[in-house]
Amino acid sequence: MHYFIYYVLPFLVVLGILIFFHELGHFLVAKHFGIKVLKFSLGFGPKLLGKKIGDTEYLLSAIPLGGYVKMLGENDDDDDESPILPEDEHKSFSHKPPIQRIAVVGAGPIFNLLLALLIFIASFGFSGMQVLTTEIGQVREGSPADKAGLQKGDLIVSIDDTDTDTWSQLKELVGENRGEPIKIALLRNGQPLKVTLIPEMSVVKNLFGEEIKTPLLGVVSSGSYREIKLGLLGSLKEGFLKTWEIIKLTCLTVVKLFQGIVSIKTLGGPILIGQMTGQLAEQSWTYLIPFTAVISINLGILNLLPVPILDGGFIVFLLIELIIGRPLNVRKREFVQKLGIGLLVLLMIVVIYNDITRLLQ
Repeated sequence: MHYFIYYVLPFLVVLGILIFFHELGHFLVAKHFGIKVLKFSLGFGPKLLGKKIGDTEYLLSAIPLGGYVKMLGENDDDDDESPILPEDEHKSFSHKPPIQRIAVVGAGPIFNLLLALLIFIASFGFSGMQVLTTEIGQVREGSPADKAGLQKGDLIVSIDDTDTDTWSQLKELVGENRGEPIKIALLRNGQPLKVTLIPEMSVVKNLFGEEIKTPLLGVVSSGSYREIKLGLLGSLKEGFLKTWEIIKLTCLTVVKLFQGIVSIKTLGGPILIGQMTGQLAEQSWTYLIPFTAVISINLGILNLLPVPILDGGFIVFLLIELIIGRPLNVRKREFVQKLGIGLLVLLMIVVIYNDITRLLQ
């Protein structure tokens, strides 16, 4: 029972929300352009529950690892699909202009990004923002900070007359230094002090394990946090900034994977997501809220990759059609799609192998 409540249930909730918003994007934009939607399904495989409302049958299917929206004329070359009646051509996906079809296909990933944005804005609105203060927790011996007399417990309030409210602001301001002296204003036991020092250039490893040169003071944060209450505008601003930060990080990670800088062994699939949702749920279900936003962004970006079968691959086909003025040859399209399926199967084998290896370790 414990395993179901803290691992299976939160995994299904998070996955269900992500799939629902993704398919909702396809569905709403298709409806906007007057396309007849035949099915809206959460999950694949055999139908568990279903109800037809208007033209659309809404389904809950047995395999909860995805979903789909089936539109009239979506697979116009499919032999199993009934011919489109002349009076229904204006409702057919295949008879819509390429730009409208691109909008329908791209709406799924975009809705995943919008979901993340909404979650971050709501989180900042309800809970405010926890920020790392600029209190020094440790001064490295022999560092520029040590030589300038900085001490544990000092609170850095500005650098070169620019206020530092958070540790991230402090790092950003120091990171911009190019070997010039900087003026630091600080508080020590409530008393204001000023020092001047030149940061040292040091080789450190970034998030991806790459060695980079960066200016450092030689101090470590105390790890103390403070809460900042945000109004509506502040929540909107921080929500957009956080969403953009995760989007950039996700795109950069994909690039680093192709460059071989990030190991393919770091990739994870449904098992890893289930592990993480379970660990977070055991601590607090509220931790699943920002986690859902991060996974939603990952899902949106990955679906936009130009890989056949994924939304990004369909968008490439439609862009080619838009440029040459006719659909890509069916045989060529089928060949590329089969290649895409092969790549996805290979990727799934890799991520499942990685997930099982982590579990065994």
